[in-house]
Amino acid sequence: MGEFPFHIDGREGEARTGRLETPRGVIRTPAFMPVGTAGTVKALYPEQVRGAGADILLGNTYHLMLRPGAERVRRLGGLHRFMRWPHPILTDSGGYQVFSLSGLRKMTEEGVSFASHLDGSKHLLTPERSIEIQADLLGADISMQLDECTPYPCEPEAAAASMRLSARWGERSKAAFGQREAQALFGIVQGSVYPDLRRESVERVVSTGFDGYAIGGLAVGEGHEAMCETLDLTAPLLPQARPRYLMGVGKPIDLLEAVARGVDMFDCVLPTRSGRHGQAWTWAGPVNLKNARFAEDESPLDETSACPASRDYSRAYLHHLIRSEEYLGSMLLTWHNTAFFQALMAKMRAAIAAGEFKALRADLRAAWSPQSAP
Repeated sequence: MGEFPFHIDGREGEARTGRLETPRGVIRTPAFMPVGTAGTVKALYPEQVRGAGADILLGNTYHLMLRPGAERVRRLGGLHRFMRWPHPILTDSGGYQVFSLSGLRKMTEEGVSFASHLDGSKHLLTPERSIEIQADLLGADISMQLDECTPYPCEPEAAAASMRLSARWGERSKAAFGQREAQALFGIVQGSVYPDLRRESVERVVSTGFDGYAIGGLAVGEGHEAMCETLDLTAPLLPQARPRYLMGVGKPIDLLEAVARGVDMFDCVLPTRSGRHGQAWTWAGPVNLKNARFAEDESPLDETSACPASRDYSRAYLHHLIRSEEYLGSMLLTWHNTAFFQALMAKMRAAIAAGEFKALRADLRAAWSPQSAP
């Protein structure tokens, strides 16, 4: 496989900051990956996403294989060229969307057959096909093994069977990926909230051997405390010299606490989805711009921000746009949220490097407590 150099430049407790070096650029960690579901981060130009501070995007295999089609993306030069993003891209395996979006699906040892949520067309996604789509057709810098997404709550027997199937699919994903110098493959740890299953999953996935390790099966309804407890157990078991990726997380408090437990990479639709629904994330907590109390508030969301959406538009104007359902409202709030999440990661990187993460963590936890909501 094509191992990317991963340098850990600073530590404070379990928190760490570093650099994952890829042929298309350096990914500064801890890193938050904006989600480009269908080859676009919704409501933003690629230049805005890059200007906000993002080093890497996430692309969705399921959506792109159905529309416009992975083979078509390949004919058009690959995903980087297609969407005008020359920087690193990580693609998910497609497994989560199959289980969450497709109506009719059947899972076997071979893979999962499903009906498209778009037109009902039939498809079979195997570990081998997932790798072909991600690495060969889309041209992802980092591909993910195919795994089964374990729901929550889940009985131990079902969680164990699901985790072991994912481990076997991981072995097949690695075999299909083969040896590549310019691309990497990450494995995924499953096991729901059960410590013994998480330990077994780590042992299986690490013994298979990947370029990085993702922690899956969280942020699916188990709650913040259970997520943290699972990270407390799982993260220390993973190789120190490889990046750790917490999938589908999340809220700023989740990012903060996961970084404190040694996680390096994250993705979530929250910044963009919140923006489209009138919610802004700030250093003082989330702000609902639909609220009437902002109707004549001339202050910006963050006058100290380098992002024009955060700095140059009043809350009153943003309130008007959202209440009027103007496109610009979604665009500006998505831009602000994307910049805020990147600023949060940058602040955590700097704090870890300076030995000040503990103090930053305490300050942010206090600011984001329910009692201090703006």
